[in-house]
Amino acid sequence: MAIDTDYIQAQAKLLAEYEVQRELAQAQRNETKYKAQLEAVTALDTALKALGNAIKSFKGADKSMLINAATFSAEGIASATVGASAKEGSYQFFVEQLASRHQVSLSGLGDDAADSGNLYIKQDGVEFAVDLAAADSNGDGALSQEELASAINNHPDNEGVKATLVRSGGEVTMVLSAEETGEQYAIEMRTDAAGSPLEASLGAAKELSKAQDAIIYLGADANGMKLQQSSNTFKDMIEGVSLTFSKVHEAGDEPLTVNISRDQTATNDKLNEFVTAINTMLSTFDELTGSGGENGERGALAGDSSIRAIEAMLNSVLRTPFGGVTLMEFGVLAGSDGKLKLDTKAFEKMLDANPEGFEKLFSGSGNLLETLDKRLGTYTSGSTGAMKARKDNLNNLLQRVDEKYEDLEIKYQNHYQRYLKQYTQLAQVMAAMEQTFSMFG
Repeated sequence: MAIDTDYIQAQAKLLAEYEVQRELAQAQRNETKYKAQLEAVTALDTALKALGNAIKSFKGADKSMLINAATFSAEGIASATVGASAKEGSYQFFVEQLASRHQVSLSGLGDDAADSGNLYIKQDGVEFAVDLAAADSNGDGALSQEELASAINNHPDNEGVKATLVRSGGEVTMVLSAEETGEQYAIEMRTDAAGSPLEASLGAAKELSKAQDAIIYLGADANGMKLQQSSNTFKDMIEGVSLTFSKVHEAGDEPLTVNISRDQTATNDKLNEFVTAINTMLSTFDELTGSGGENGERGALAGDSSIRAIEAMLNSVLRTPFGGVTLMEFGVLAGSDGKLKLDTKAFEKMLDANPEGFEKLFSGSGNLLETLDKRLGTYTSGSTGAMKARKDNLNNLLQRVDEKYEDLEIKYQNHYQRYLKQYTQLAQVMAAMEQTFSMFG
C-alpha cells in the first residue's frame, strides 16, 4: 500500500483549521468591527474639522455676520470697506487733493558720483548719512550709481526711501522715492562732497512727484469740514467705515454722496452659510448613527456615547444667550428632522429691531462663534482631541488583531505539523500491517 501524502496533508490541514477556527472567526469579526468604527470615527473627525473651519471662516476682526454696504453717487472717486459697527446714513464728500509720494530724480551722476564725504537724507525729521567712500563696494576708487543706490537702500537707518535707476536713451538717472504718501515723508538731501558730480546733481534735482497730504471736505464743497492726512484711506472718519479716495473733484463737480446701509441679502446669505455648516454636521451624525432596517444599514456609531455628547454640546451652545440674545430669537429654529431652519421673515424683523444684538451674538469675547470653536477644539485637536484619542485606540485594537492573526498562524502551523506527523505515522503503520497480512495471503 502506497502512502497517500495528499490525503494526509488535506486531513492535517482540515483538523488544524478546526483547532483555530473559533478564534480566527472572532478575530475577523473584531477586525471588521474596528475597521468600520475607525472609518466612521475618521468621517466624524473630518466633519467636525470641516465645521470648525467653517466657524473660523466667520471669525476675525475684519469679519462680521451683519453685512453693511456703501453705495456711491458716482463711480471711480472712492471705495469703501464697511464694518458691522457702521451706522446707516448718508454723507457728502468733496475731494480737493489726493495724497502722493515724494519722488525726486538725480541726473548727471556719471560713473563716479563722489570720492569721499557723505550724502545726507532726511525724512520725517530723521536724517541718516551715507558714507560715500564706504559705498564704493568694489574698491575701484569710483562710486557708480549702482553702488550709491545700493548703499542708500541698505543703510540700516533708512526707513522710508527707495533708490532706483532708470535708463533711457543711454542716460542713467537715479530716482529716490518715499515709500509713504504725505507731506511728512518729503525727502530732503544734502552732501558735503564739495565739487563732486553728486553735489551738482543735487543742485539740479528734479521733483517728479510732490509730497502732499490728502485733503477731503465733509460736505458739498470746500466750505465743509476739512479733513487732512498723509494717506488717501480715511479709517473710522465715519464709525465702522474705511474710505479710500482715488480721484480729485474739479471746480463745479457734484460732491460724492456715500450711503451706508445694511445689505440684507448678504446678511441673510451669511446666516444661511452658518446654518448650512451646522446642518452638514448634523447630517453626518444621522449617517453614522442610523438604526438600520429596510431603508439602510445600521450606522457604525449607532448608539455611540461620543456622538450623543457632541450633539448635546451643539444643542447647548446654539440655545445659549450671547450678548443677551439667542440664535433662536433671530429665527433660527430646529425643524422636525432635527436640522436648523431659518425663518427669513422673523429674522429680518428681529434684525431691524436689534441689529446690535445680532452682531454681539456672533462677535466679541465669548460669543457664539468663539464658544463653538473652543468646544469643537476639544474633539478635533491634533494632540489632545477626543477624536485623535479614539482613532489611536482603534488603531491599537487593529494592531492587536494583526498580532492575533500572527499568533493563530503559529498555532495553526503547530497543529498542522502535529496532525501531519500523526497521520503519516498512522499511514505507515497501516501500510506495514497490510504488508504483513499479504504474507499470509
